[in-house]
Amino acid sequence: MKKNIEKHISGKKVFWLFILTNLVYAFMLMVTIPNTMAFSNGMKLLDMMPTGYDFNYVNKLFSTLGENGRETYLTNQIPVDMIYPLLFGVSYCLVMAYFLNKINKLNTPFIFLCLLLVIAGIADYLENIGIISMLSSYPDFTKTAVLTTSIFSVIKSISTSMFFIALIVVLILLGIKSLKKTSSTI
Repeated sequence: MKKNIEKHISGKKVFWLFILTNLVYAFMLMVTIPNTMAFSNGMKLLDMMPTGYDFNYVNKLFSTLGENGRETYLTNQIPVDMIYPLLFGVSYCLVMAYFLNKINKLNTPFIFLCLLLVIAGIADYLENIGIISMLSSYPDFTKTAVLTTSIFSVIKSISTSMFFIALIVVLILLGIKSLKKTSSTI
C-alpha cells in the first residue's frame, strides 16, 4: 500500500483527483440529492443520516418518497453514489499522504490514517448495497436489513469524521513546521 501511495502523491495528480472528487460531490449535493429529496417532504435520505436510522424511519421515508421518489433514489442518486466512495477514498487518501509527506511522517505508522478512508469507502458501498436492497424489496424489507445498513452508515460517518480530524491535525502540524522554517530563516 505504501509504495502505491508514494507513487501517486505528486501535487498535480493529488490536486486534479481532489477537484474531480469534489465535482462529483457537488453534483450530488446540487442535483441528485435535491432531485430525490423533492419527493421526501423534508425527510433526510439515508445516506445523509450520520447517526443511523431505524425501521420506522426507513418505512416512512420510502412511503413518503412514493414510487417516483424511490425510483429516483435508485436510478439517479445511488448510481452517482456508487462512483463517489472510490473517488473519495483514493483522492483523500492521497491528500493525507501528500501532507504526511510534507511533514516527513509518510514512512511512519501515520500512513495508517489513510486506511480510515478505505474503511469509509467500504462502509459507503455496503450502505449503498443495503439501500438498493431495501428500495428494491420495498415494502418487504426487514428490520435486519435496516439495522445492518444503518450500522454501515454509522461506520462510514465515524471513519470519515476521524479522517477529517486527523487531516486537520496534520495540517496544523504542517503549519507549525512552516512557521518554524520561516522563523529560522529570518
